Amino acid sequence: MLYTGLQEMTLEERMVITDLAKCDFTEIFNYQTGKKEERKNRTKEEKLKLKEENAKLVEEFGFCIMDHHRERIGNFKIEPPGLFRGRGDHPKQGMLKKRIVPEDVIINCSKDSKIPVPPSGHKWKEVRHDNTVTWLASWTENVQGTTKYVMLNANSKLKGEKDWEKYEVARKLRNHVEKIRRTYREDFKSKEMRIRQRAVSLYFIDKLALRAGNEKEEGETADTVGCCSLRVEHIKLHPELDGEKHVVEFDFLGKDSIRYYNKVPVEKKVFKNLQLFMENKQEGDDLFDRLTTPMLNKYLQSLMEGLTAKVFRTYNASVTLQEQLQELTDPEDTAPGKILSYNRANRAVAILCNHQRAPPKTFDQSMANLRSKIEAKKEQISLAKKELKEAKKEAKENDSEKLAKVVESKKKAVMRAEEQLLKLEVQATDREENKQIALSTSKLNYLDPRISVAWCKKWDVSLEKIYNKTYRDKFTWAIHMTDTDFVF
Repeated sequence: MLYTGLQEMTLEERMVITDLAKCDFTEIFNYQTGKKEERKNRTKEEKLKLKEENAKLVEEFGFCIMDHHRERIGNFKIEPPGLFRGRGDHPKQGMLKKRIVPEDVIINCSKDSKIPVPPSGHKWKEVRHDNTVTWLASWTENVQGTTKYVMLNANSKLKGEKDWEKYEVARKLRNHVEKIRRTYREDFKSKEMRIRQRAVSLYFIDKLALRAGNEKEEGETADTVGCCSLRVEHIKLHPELDGEKHVVEFDFLGKDSIRYYNKVPVEKKVFKNLQLFMENKQEGDDLFDRLTTPMLNKYLQSLMEGLTAKVFRTYNASVTLQEQLQELTDPEDTAPGKILSYNRANRAVAILCNHQRAPPKTFDQSMANLRSKIEAKKEQISLAKKELKEAKKEAKENDSEKLAKVVESKKKAVMRAEEQLLKLEVQATDREENKQIALSTSKLNYLDPRISVAWCKKWDVSLEKIYNKTYRDKFTWAIHMTDTDFVF
């Protein structure tokens, strides 16, 4: 059913308002804009007061005791009611996310703990004592019917253990990946169509780091797909393109409605199989009509315990970072140069995983400001060199200790300014190359942090230049256990 917003009105309201498109929402818009400006123009005292109030809330509600340790809770505030936006062209955008009340919430705590008291006049939906899960509270949101959870903070002991386990499973894949690759290549010529389809999809998941893709109810979510749910219209086959043979052109919306567009030369057998899979099919038909994500993951489990399509993403992302760092890092480079090399290695992973972003709204202005700083620094260097030349000339004509010190001081000024210029130029290059690439997603979720920690320790690069405080908190386990000789 098409959602128009009228469903939220009473019968009496619908009699008065029959078409929301004819309503003038200017007053609401102006009110919200005013509130936004108020927040922006808060005084220092108001900001400090708000900070103190938030700190009190965190102290009261932001911690729990787990296994006799005081652990920080990640998200203890429930999202207020509002309009659902969704990612991309979501069919449910504009729907009302209703207020969550205590009667919607399940509390999960130990039997001997002090059960949180609900607000006056309310009671919890349920209080349970399940020590097999990691969430502390849960509820179901009304728009998509998904379950939301209150979890521990990213730097908690439990989260750290989960992280370590995830990367250890990906490292374990190293010992199996060549055999898996040989197997799926042999399966390209299987007599069974489902086995051929499984082999080709696995080839894409491995080679292109595609997500497997979840099955969805039609019309319930945006039309996003993964490898197993690709349809005929999502690929084009080119026997030859731009001097390359057997090229597959992908064009589909992936997770969060981010477009995946890529032209990839593939093995001849893969190309022939895709031609076979597309025979007598038209737009809307599944490319892999004999395959589902659960079927693929069940098969992967038989190849290695804990293996899923996501493990391939983690494995290939981490291997790519490690190889790129080895290739790009110049031992003779300056610290800014090494950081640029790290970001370029990280960028190679983000491109592999299709982690894109829209260029920031302030990008052009911030780049213009940076270029102005570079020009100003060049002028400063030119002036400093001129002063150095004059000081040298004066020192040559009048040999004195005082003038020698002036020359030395001027030399240092030139060197310092040149170092600052190099830093600014590296920053400009980095920012330009990062314009439409999101580095944080892979850094946070797919790259074994031990690779980055080992690299920083090996090349004496400050970890703060690679990981901000949030990342350092999340990866405390990796920082403490990693030496310079770590290999993924």
